[in-house]
Amino acid sequence: MKAWGRLLSYSRRYWPMLLLSVILMAAAGAAHGLMVLLIRPLIDRVLTASHNADPVPLLRIPFTAHSIYLNDIIPGHLQDVWTMVSIGIVTVFVAKGLFDYLANYLISYAGYSAVTDLRNAVFRKVLGHGAEFFENNSTGQLMSSILNDIDKIQVAVSAMLADLLRQFFVALALLFAVFSKDWKLALVSLTVLPFVLVPTARIGRRIRRTSRRTQDHTAEISSIMQEAITGHAVVKAFNTENYELGRFRAAGKRMLRMNLRYTLQQAAASPLIEFFAALTIVGLIAYARTHIASGEMTAGQFTTFIVALIMLYEPVKRLTGIHNIFQQALGASQKVFEYLDRPDDLAEKPDAAPLPPFSRSVEFQNVRFRYPSTPNTFALEDVNMTVAAGEVVALVGPSGAGKSTLASLLPRFHDVAAGTIRVDGHDVRDVQLASLRAQIAIVAQDTFLFNDTVANNIAYGRPNVDREAVRAAAVAALAHEFIERLPAGYDTIIGERGLKLSGGQRQRIAIARAVLKNAPILVLDEATSHLDTESEMLVQQALSNLMTGRTSIVIAHRLSTVRRADKIVVLDRGRVVETGSHEELIRKGGLYQRLHELQFLEAAVL
Repeated sequence: MKAWGRLLSYSRRYWPMLLLSVILMAAAGAAHGLMVLLIRPLIDRVLTASHNADPVPLLRIPFTAHSIYLNDIIPGHLQDVWTMVSIGIVTVFVAKGLFDYLANYLISYAGYSAVTDLRNAVFRKVLGHGAEFFENNSTGQLMSSILNDIDKIQVAVSAMLADLLRQFFVALALLFAVFSKDWKLALVSLTVLPFVLVPTARIGRRIRRTSRRTQDHTAEISSIMQEAITGHAVVKAFNTENYELGRFRAAGKRMLRMNLRYTLQQAAASPLIEFFAALTIVGLIAYARTHIASGEMTAGQFTTFIVALIMLYEPVKRLTGIHNIFQQALGASQKVFEYLDRPDDLAEKPDAAPLPPFSRSVEFQNVRFRYPSTPNTFALEDVNMTVAAGEVVALVGPSGAGKSTLASLLPRFHDVAAGTIRVDGHDVRDVQLASLRAQIAIVAQDTFLFNDTVANNIAYGRPNVDREAVRAAAVAALAHEFIERLPAGYDTIIGERGLKLSGGQRQRIAIARAVLKNAPILVLDEATSHLDTESEMLVQQALSNLMTGRTSIVIAHRLSTVRRADKIVVLDRGRVVETGSHEELIRKGGLYQRLHELQFLEAAVL
């Protein structure tokens, strides 16, 4: 109930629609009951008799001596028995159809809207997590939860919720009809219900567990597909298509077994209901034979009772199926709520203030950091570094020294384990994240572009920017010329991750994006590491244009690209081991000088 209460809490905004739909469903259920009650006058007064003067019986109020007659509802001038019954049949059918149609639309609207709000909340929560969250959860698993798990919930709180209310009110109306005919016989007939409902509840709990496993296998398949499709070039290069297909088939078999188990569990209630319904009907027919023969019961009374009882078993059967689907939705919601309940890795303080425009310096003070996957090893330890406004500071060192890690702490992709990072004296943990990141532009080694137009990729995050500003940014990034040669120029779709462009072209698009952002602090993370000589020259020139007038932190493997930096910081095993200009570090004869010599020898050999 707690889980369902949480799911239904998303529908609070739509309570007027839900309330109206409940009222309409109740009216539709009452109409369904009236359809059964019209059977007795149809058989006893229309088909087998012609007495029009007597009042036409409709129902007796259970446990009382009061009765309601059709004559009390139909106007006097229409009180011919056949006329009354035919008007009653048409009115009830039309009313039932209209009420059901309107109620179904209203509750579906509320259900779909509530689930849309839930999906948006989950996506917002996922996007708000830090890098650690995405390192521990594969893209396929996240997509499966946001799409497939929530789809199961959507079925339950829209179509199935509508059917639940429909069947519930139909069952109530039919119960009223059954008890209005013979309440003692009705009680005897319904004693079999506990034998159906108790096993159904137990089966539902198993269905919830099975559904969760099924969704996990669905996530596994999504993850395999996402990796194989994204890495299709590697799959082809290593001739591992059959290997990936084998992984896919194995995961599919595991999901197939779970689906079949779910099907068996869901269908288990049906034979129980059919068996006990058959026993009840046989017993009622045996009872009716003697009572009709003795005149204690008319054929119309018995037909009404037996039809109402048979019709009652249908909503009961449907309700057990709906219960199973709700259990499936609860199983699917488990992972969704895990994402929603996970504490934010990078929670913003309640009193966080916007970061004022950058003007003085960026300071790293005794910074220590370790990744959650390696809790016993510090990736950075006691790092101290100051970047003054307008300076170009280069971070160099062997692979794994902590260069990229250090740069990722500035925009708070991670939080420091100890120490502080200050921008103009403000601790980055004390300011609003959006205001911090708005003042930092990043050009990374692995450029990510969206499957969109060139113009939209450059203007990413600025949807209303003028096209001339986009063009100016492309010119500054030395990208305008090749963009104009594309089939549709700035409106060319560049493919997933920009695969229709070369590496150098992708980098220049990313640089243009950074130019347009016009942030005062710039982070360049190995921006030219995978380029050929000609592309590197173009990108270096574009980067030079981008760095003009900005405070820049440059991570570089090729030391030739950082010779003109105002300051070079050398890291090794997470510590700052040297700081100075290129000439000063060469004279010191330390790690920087050895790295420089190694690259010089490598260039000579090549």
